[in-house]
Order: sequence, then structure tokens, then C-alpha cells
Amino acid sequence: MISKQVKNHRKYPFLFALVCLFFSITAQAQQADANKETARQLLEMAEEINRSTAVKTQTRDMFVQVVDFDPDNQRALYMAGKLYLETVQKERAVKYLKHLYELNPKYRFDIPFMIGEAYQYAMDFDNALLYYNKYKSYYESHVNYRGQDLVPMDLVNRKIFECENGKKFMVNPSHWTIVNLGSNINSDSYDFAPVFNEDETLLIFTSRRQQDNMNENVDKDNFYFEDVFYSRKVDGQWEPAKNIGAGINTRFHDSNLALSADGHTLFLYRDDNGGDIYLSNYDEETDSWSMPEPVNGRVNSSYSENSISISPDGKALFFSSDRPGGLGKLDIYVATKDDKGVWSRVRNLGEEINTPYDDDSPFIDYDGKTLYFSSKGRDGMGGFDIFKTVYDSAAGVWGEPQNLGYPINTPDNDIYFVSTADGKRGYYSSVREDGLGYTDIYMVRVPEEYEKEEQLLAKKALEEAENAKAPEVLVAGVEEENVVAVIAPVRVAIEVLDAADKANMQAKVVLRSTESGMKWMAERQEDGRYVMEVKPSEGDRFTLSVEASGYVFKNMKIKLPEATITEQNIERTVALQRIAKGQKGVLRNVYFNTSSAKLEESSYDELSKLERMLAENPSMTVEFSGHTDAVGSAKNNKKLSLRRAEAVVSFLEQKGIDPTRMTAKGYGEERPLATNDDEKEGRELNRRVEFEITKQ
Repeated sequence: MISKQVKNHRKYPFLFALVCLFFSITAQAQQADANKETARQLLEMAEEINRSTAVKTQTRDMFVQVVDFDPDNQRALYMAGKLYLETVQKERAVKYLKHLYELNPKYRFDIPFMIGEAYQYAMDFDNALLYYNKYKSYYESHVNYRGQDLVPMDLVNRKIFECENGKKFMVNPSHWTIVNLGSNINSDSYDFAPVFNEDETLLIFTSRRQQDNMNENVDKDNFYFEDVFYSRKVDGQWEPAKNIGAGINTRFHDSNLALSADGHTLFLYRDDNGGDIYLSNYDEETDSWSMPEPVNGRVNSSYSENSISISPDGKALFFSSDRPGGLGKLDIYVATKDDKGVWSRVRNLGEEINTPYDDDSPFIDYDGKTLYFSSKGRDGMGGFDIFKTVYDSAAGVWGEPQNLGYPINTPDNDIYFVSTADGKRGYYSSVREDGLGYTDIYMVRVPEEYEKEEQLLAKKALEEAENAKAPEVLVAGVEEENVVAVIAPVRVAIEVLDAADKANMQAKVVLRSTESGMKWMAERQEDGRYVMEVKPSEGDRFTLSVEASGYVFKNMKIKLPEATITEQNIERTVALQRIAKGQKGVLRNVYFNTSSAKLEESSYDELSKLERMLAENPSMTVEFSGHTDAVGSAKNNKKLSLRRAEAVVSFLEQKGIDPTRMTAKGYGEERPLATNDDEKEGRELNRRVEFEITKQ
């Protein structure tokens, strides 16, 4: 009967439409039932893995898959969000926990708090404060509740304090640029605890990578064991890292802590006796390290000693420990030698440095009086923040520790900071969006123009103190007859719109200097615009990036005028397209060496945005197309363009994106965007990688 009616659809158009609708609904229902069954099976597997192992990242990804098949599965939404908060890419927990809260606000008592945490990790402090205060109100209206999912109010207030600090630091970012050390050093796993010799030619660090690991098996969390690796700098470049070898490394966890200025004494952490500090000496003749031995004296205890730093004169050891008598769980101590060369005098650094929270990772600078350390207390943004304090030898006290601020510090753990002998660079471990793995090693430095400005300001302040007379005009930048001209920042205001309905929308807006690498994260104003203030120099080039969940991100070049003594305002509007099949984008900040398909480190930031978009939309598939200019033969250009597209796919695969969701094609010089007769306005634009969404 149905087949006959279908054949006569022209005679009975209304009936034919109903039949088509019936089949469509039936197919959708069958697909929905199949998705529900798939989600049920995946959920059972995820729960079993969660009960029996410590493999959090893989378990998290399974719960994410459950949500992909069954978007309203409350258990999967909760576990996906919870495990994101316990692993990396913590900000992605917002998507799952917020949807759960919308479905069932009473699923757990602490869901608003967890959403606040996720927003805090995303550095969306306004929304974080909104949900922390929602939790606070709910807590105050249920004063008799005593469930295990109750978050104590002192922790909530601490989180609110951290968000307020974060807002303050982001409005006034410190003048640091942060550079990922790249694939010669970092891996797709954990890389941390960098230490250097004085001339910065030897780097030693800890890694949980698979390559060259002393143990072919993984630990219970499914990551390889910690091993110590090293790299040497040759012609200004770090060579590919190598395992430091047996003796230092065993088949289980081994980690470095500090390196003497001459590079000949290496301090190590071993799990023995609750966690002790060992040392090993380097023999130049045999090019080998001695068998590690415990540090002598009273440094080690039956408790944990986690980190150490030795003063330039070799007379003081700064270390952290959770031994009894401290102010918090982990405190920082200093040990000095007695007449026999034994570390016998140990002293807690006291309230000047330590807090009721964890204080760890001390590094005494080459001047012997500046101490860097990481703390979960003080005016932090969340997790460990890096602080700096200077010892006043006349008064015999440490100065008030200063938070190094954003962008060095984030709401996640920022730790293991070490400075170079000239004081112009630092290195540390952090979890950042442009990372290659779970924790990466970064170099930080002050751009030259800001270094000069700070020197001028310091000089001027000294002159004012000596003369006890203020100049007629106070500034930074130009000095003439005791008058320094004030440079006014350029105010950049960005309005973000939905391209379809032109409605104002929330987004993450970041400005980046292509020369220095400095970043400014915009703050949303009451009128919905995103505002930041910068001081561009002549010739500075900038990239503006705008992201929002459910939309194709945009990275674009933006021209800003040189900062002068006159205030200047720049306004721009950015329209974002909703993610849909057929949407295209150009990866404008993905760079390759000339005639090479190896990605430069400056590409990681943009590729991480792409990875985030793919991760948040697990059903999306993408084609990457490589393009070249017309220099060289067409055949070679086509091969090169394909290799560059494949390099993007490979990067994303290492970050955890399923390779079956991505294809790579090379078009060589076939599809130019501009003329090949000009380098700046033509060939440079033609050398690119594009992406197109082929399925949503």
C-alpha cells in the first residue's frame, strides 16, 4: 500500500509528504534509540574503568563520548566535567557542568561551585564569581546540610579572592613574553622542572614521555614513569632532548630538582624515606654522572622534601618540606653548613615567606638575595603562582613577596621558576593553551622596549628621590632636560557579534604582538564590548583572536597606531559564524620554515584554538588544505603544500584528536588569494593552510 502511494506521489502530494515525514521520524527515532544504546554501553565501560584504574584522561574521554551520543545523560555530564577539572584543559568542564546544572540544578550540592572553578580556569572571572556566589547563597540557605558534596565556605571565599586577584592582574598585565621551548624539548606528555647551568648551555628537566624512557611500561595512571632528560644549546638552538641515562634514572620515578652554576652538581628527588633529596656529580673525563647519594646533614627527614636550590656561594640550601612544625602542608626552609661542611642548621623561613597553604619550588637567584618560589596562598590567581622576594641584609628580613602577575601566572599551577645569570630570562613549567602536552616548559623574558622604559622610570625615581623635587611632567619614554614625556596607552575596543542575527555575544578576545609575543586578554565592559590598553611602538604588528563555543574562531591582523602622549581609541567589530558544514577558515598564524613542513613554535597558539574547536565538537570532520606561492616548480609546491597540511593533522593527532576526523590535501600554487608578483601583499598571503568543515 505504501509503495503504491509513494509511486503516485504526484497525484497525492499531501499523502506523500506525510509518508516521507513518517519515514524521517522513524529513522530519527531508530537512530536515537541506537545512540542511547551506544551511550549506555559506553557508560558501563567508563564506570568500570573509573572504578578499577587511575587512568583519568582516557576515562574522561569515554564519558565525553557518552555525552556525544546522549547529550542529556546526567551521570556522563557530571563525570566529564569532574574529570576535566582533575586533569588538563580544565576550562572545558564548563560545557558539561553548566548543561547538567540547567537540566537538574539539584543533581549535586556543589555543582555551582564546580562551574565556578571551570570558569576560573578559563580566566572568565566574572562568570566564575557569579557561580561561586550562587553556591554561597545556596549554602547559606541550607545551613544544616552536611553531605559529602558540601564545599566549606573558607574554600569558597578563597576562590572568590583568587578571582578578584585574577581580574586585577589581567587589567594590568606584567611585561613578560612567554615562549614554548618547542618540540625539541617538550613532548605530548608531562615536561617540567627545568634547571640550567650559569651560561645557559645545558638544560636538565623531568619528563614522562614514552620516547627513550627507561621503563617500557606505564604507571597506574597510564603515563610513563618520570625520567630525567637533558639538552645542550648549539648555535643558539636547543638540541633534541635525550635521556640522561642509567644511574640517574631507574625503571621507576626519577626527577631533577636543581643544578649548580657550573653544571657539575645535580640535585635529584627520590621516593625513599618519604621523599628525599639526592645529589650526583658530573665527571667531564668520562662524560658521566656519579651514582646519586643522599644530601648530608639535616636536610632530609622521614617526611617529604620536594625541591631545592643552592645559593651561588654554596653556603645555603633552600628547600621545601612537609615536616611537622611548619605553617602549612609544604613550607620552605633554609639549611646552612657547619664548620665541617655538613648541612646541620635548618630554619623555617617563617611567615615572611610561608603561608597556611602549600609553598614550594624555591630558587635563589645569582645575586644571592632574590628568592623566587611558588605558593597556593597570598594574592594568587589559583593553583600555584610564582612570587618574588628580596632579602634585606641590613634588616635581616625578606621583603613582602610580589606576585609576578599575568601572563606568567594563571589559575592553574605555575611552578619551578628559575632565572638566568643575566636576569633577562626565566624558565618555568606551566599548563597553557599553546602547550604540546600536559605540562610544558616555557621561557619568559621582558621585551626590550619595556626593559628600557622600566630603566628610565627607575632612573627618574632615583633622581626625584635625590633632588626631592618632582619634574613638571611625569612620563616614560622620552627624556629631555629632566622632563620625561608620558606615553598614553592605545585603548582597543572590540564588539563581537553573531554573524547571522548581529546580536552582541560573549567571547574570548585576545590581542597578541607578533614581534614580542606579548598577549593582552580583553575585559568585557557593561556595554558588551571587550577593551584592552596597549602601548604599541612604531612598526609593531598585532593579531586579534576571537573565540566562542559553537562558533568558528577568528584570527586576524589588526593595525594599531604608535602610542604617543595623546590618547587614542581604536574600535573594531568582529562577526563570528556558527559552526556548520562548509564553513572555512584560514590558519593565518601557522608558520613553517622556508621550503619546510616543520611547524614553528609560533604556530602552537593558533593550532591550539583549532584543537579546542574540534574537541568541543566531537562529530565535526575537517579538511586541511595546503597552499603555496608560485616560487619553484608546480610539482614541488604541490608536494610541499600536502606535507604542510599533514603537519597540521599530525599536531592535532598528538593533541588527542581522532585522525579519522581529519584529511589533508595539497593544492600547491593552484588557488592563490593574491598576486604572486609581490611578496608582502601577494606571495605571503598565498603561503597558507586552510580548513573546511566537511561534517558537523
